[in-house]
Amino acid sequence: MSKVNPNALTVSIEAPMPPPEWALLERALIRAQARACNEFFHRYFDSRGYLQCVPRWGGNDGPDDAIENLTGWPILHAIGAPDSILEMYKLGWEGHLLQYTEAKTVEVPLARDGMMYKEFPVSLDWFHHGESLAVFNLQGLSDPYDNRFRHRSRRYAGFYMDEDPQAKNYDPEYRIIRSLFTGSRGPLLRKATALDWAGDPIEIEGRFDPAHGERNFEEMLAHFEDYTDVVGDHPINLAATTLGLNAFMVEGERKYRDWVLEYVDAWAERAAANNGILPSNIGLDGTIGGECDGKWYGGCYGWGFTVVVPQTGELSNRNAISRGVAGFGNALLLTGEQKYVDVWRRMLNVVNANSRSVDGKTMYPHMYGDDGWYDYQESPYSQGALDVYYWSMDRKDLKYVPEDAWLKYLDGENDGFAEAALRREFASIREKVNGMRRDAGSPDTRMSDDTLKFNPAINSCLTQLMLGGLNPRYGEPLHCRLRYFDPVRRRAGIPEDVAALVEGLTDETATVSLVNVNPVDHRTVIVQAGAYGEHQVTEVQIDGNTHTMDCPFFTVRLASGSGSRLVVTTKRYANQPTFVFPWDRE
Repeated sequence: MSKVNPNALTVSIEAPMPPPEWALLERALIRAQARACNEFFHRYFDSRGYLQCVPRWGGNDGPDDAIENLTGWPILHAIGAPDSILEMYKLGWEGHLLQYTEAKTVEVPLARDGMMYKEFPVSLDWFHHGESLAVFNLQGLSDPYDNRFRHRSRRYAGFYMDEDPQAKNYDPEYRIIRSLFTGSRGPLLRKATALDWAGDPIEIEGRFDPAHGERNFEEMLAHFEDYTDVVGDHPINLAATTLGLNAFMVEGERKYRDWVLEYVDAWAERAAANNGILPSNIGLDGTIGGECDGKWYGGCYGWGFTVVVPQTGELSNRNAISRGVAGFGNALLLTGEQKYVDVWRRMLNVVNANSRSVDGKTMYPHMYGDDGWYDYQESPYSQGALDVYYWSMDRKDLKYVPEDAWLKYLDGENDGFAEAALRREFASIREKVNGMRRDAGSPDTRMSDDTLKFNPAINSCLTQLMLGGLNPRYGEPLHCRLRYFDPVRRRAGIPEDVAALVEGLTDETATVSLVNVNPVDHRTVIVQAGAYGEHQVTEVQIDGNTHTMDCPFFTVRLASGSGSRLVVTTKRYANQPTFVFPWDRE
């Protein structure tokens, strides 16, 4: 039986509004993406949900790339695409779990009994786990009541909370994840080999065209030759906290919240002890640089991780600290405390304070090694800067954010941005579909990442314009200001014929236009503050009237062919995040 929140508000919009161009483009884009996704799925997946490719293990081409072919699909459905999108990506998720459980390595010890175990990768890094979980971690937006999702959410979190005796990934005494390589079979506590990363030997020349440009298996091994220092903790492991967040949002069990905050707090303390910078290696004894001769900047994917590209002999800087920013966003969602944003802000300031003048230009470092800061560039170190600004909404945090057309639009300085951005998406879909139709590859000559470039559900445009949100990239949750539900069909997503455009954001307000493009029938939409109801709506201004309330969501009834601009005032991060749909909340 559905519940009714007594503080919820219902407002009606009666004023006629001829459908704006952006509204027609938005509705057409959702339809076009859905059609393209349908063709893509039936072209590359079979009836079991298996990707039609050669299943392999490793960082170059592995289980994460297979399911990454459906990245963006959960957001597309949660925005309002047909239920067929949900059905296809769920089938693809189930299929890839079985396909890669059956797939086994011969020479790589890690995956000889299956690349998946307990429906999770056996042991790999969170650079790739994050990509692998980009689909699963967002399923709760549309389908939080699915029992398999709920059970997996708890099981996956348990792998990182010392709850599974076969997956001793977490050390609660030192509050560390014990290796860069972790998973359902536990951490790798030795130096990794190139084979661990590259997977079993395979024929390349004349058969495959690897995405990283390798011409033979020897070059695949050479790509990972220096990826050896994996023992100990690394900020990239903060991405694992999304598993704890997911499990918490399923039913609100406090232990998951406590673990996320325990682990993020540990990293905040390490940064404070390291002059404000997150160190890239923590030893098994909890000391900074403990597995890298005391070097805080050591380790694979660390501040000093510069490797040789085997095809060219050139040096490549591969500092992946930035993927740890998700953990601080997760802690913010759970507490509303801006102190977690402060950690990343402080690091940006410290790194960029080491700028220097070169030929009259200010140059900023992006790496740190035995000889100090290096990789100086004209642009400031800005990894995570957009996240910091979005979470704080403090204008001072824009100083490191690269120029962004969307942010200018939200500031009222980029007229026509919405229409232009939507039109570009049509061109992108056309290019992807044409590429897919020209693809003459066969399953036995196809790597799992070959088809990524044809995935038509890359929807940052709709996430920004409809939700006022950041596009999830590496398995992190959705951060947005508004989200929509269809109370008639009892599903997530904006109802058919309704279009939404977020036109402005401040610390307290979100300005959104809602339009019913149907000239015959009325539509009803629930507007929620935040992806997970984490914000509390206190006031809605519409058509010159101000409505006060105290609830995470409100209902809008749109007469046929009507529309209006709403200013929604909220207390951000006032509520505990939850997957529960509005009509099931008290």
